[in-house]
Amino acid sequence: MRRSVVSERDAGDTMPLRVTAQEGAGPREPAAGRRKKKAVYLAVVAVLLAGGTGAGLLWVDRGGNGSEPESGPKIKQIAVVKTDLSGSREMEGTLGYDSARTIRSAGEGRVTWLPNRGATVKRGRQLYRVDERSAVIFYGSTPLYRRLDTPGSVGRDIWVVADNLKALGYDIGAQPAPGTVVRQQAPADDPPPMTTDPGQEETTPPAGQPAADPPAAGQSSAPEGGAGQRTDASQERPSSPSPSQSTVREGDGVLTTSLMSAIKRWQKAVGIKPTGILDISDVVVTKSAVRVSDVLAQPGDEASGDLMTVTATTKSVTVPVQSLDIGSITSGQRVTVVLPDRSTAAGRVAAISTTVQGDQDDTGNARPTGINVTVSLDDPQAVKGIDSAPVRAEFQGESKKGVLAVPVGALLALREGGYAVRLSGGRLVPVDTGMFAKGLVEISGQGISEGMKVETTA
Repeated sequence: MRRSVVSERDAGDTMPLRVTAQEGAGPREPAAGRRKKKAVYLAVVAVLLAGGTGAGLLWVDRGGNGSEPESGPKIKQIAVVKTDLSGSREMEGTLGYDSARTIRSAGEGRVTWLPNRGATVKRGRQLYRVDERSAVIFYGSTPLYRRLDTPGSVGRDIWVVADNLKALGYDIGAQPAPGTVVRQQAPADDPPPMTTDPGQEETTPPAGQPAADPPAAGQSSAPEGGAGQRTDASQERPSSPSPSQSTVREGDGVLTTSLMSAIKRWQKAVGIKPTGILDISDVVVTKSAVRVSDVLAQPGDEASGDLMTVTATTKSVTVPVQSLDIGSITSGQRVTVVLPDRSTAAGRVAAISTTVQGDQDDTGNARPTGINVTVSLDDPQAVKGIDSAPVRAEFQGESKKGVLAVPVGALLALREGGYAVRLSGGRLVPVDTGMFAKGLVEISGQGISEGMKVETTA
């Protein structure tokens, strides 16, 4: 049986070697270069992935001092350098205004006013008008989801109203502390219940009005004791149920009479009828000031459709990241944004989406593809004049300063484990590896010093 070893050089910067064996041929001893089989390089393919860089390693017998293989990667000498290493990664992203949202009126009617595209609307300013009734921006995280007309109502939406009116300079009075039990009253626009003097005799109602309910069985239609005397307890009408109660929790607001008075004053100032009652359509709750990115309706349109799209007023960078790579990105991580004109802007990771974006495979099943990472900019003025543009985001990872490093191609994988570098004189020196970054690897070990020459693949 004959074996032959064929070594081929791969394309690309990894430069691995492939070893194959051919059966059925007898041994063939070359004239030179195979004096001892132990001295022959066991050239092997090894691809080392570190910091996104691939490089070929040679696997050698530690005692080998034989001649070089007939073919293989080109070898050159390079000096060990002392340098700074940073495990940064670059990804494609998009600069633009984030937090896009479509605005639709919560009430019915016709649109009578809309802002211009590109306008910025802050707290307390009207965003649009329907039937000449303004819808005003309030800041918060809980939208109005009910009509606020019942004194004593409790909820986070009421806290949004109270907090915004206070921020706008209105005196809202004291708010009950968390843990306080509050009784709700009748809605503010309901008429108070009619009451009669217990001693007053019933009279025939005027024409056109229904007669009073007939007395129940066992009850007299007139008080037994005559005028001015109370009726028997069994003859009294059943009392109405007690008002509902709510306990104020952390983050709740209470619709107090003082708050309703503040609402009246605010309504008068913004041109809404001062009733002290807020409808859902009176307020649009946003996290902060908004920028009108597009106007989707015109005055005269029905308000039930989409009116406009708004975004945050600050710009950020959205970077789609593969699901398998998201583990290397953390909230608050520093990022350098490379703009189209090659200038840079500093930023940091502000948010990592919890929703995995995906598409469908051939079978129709969902296939996750990536997660959006939002990068906020330290200085918004650095991107002034750019509404949207493709950018590159460089995520800064671990960094080390003043370490000894060589190209990854200088590493030799030893049969017994570990790595070594070959000095210019041919001697192998074992090394410990550290950080890998941009084609370089940190090395340390006895006898390793800055400036010494080592062999590396070209």
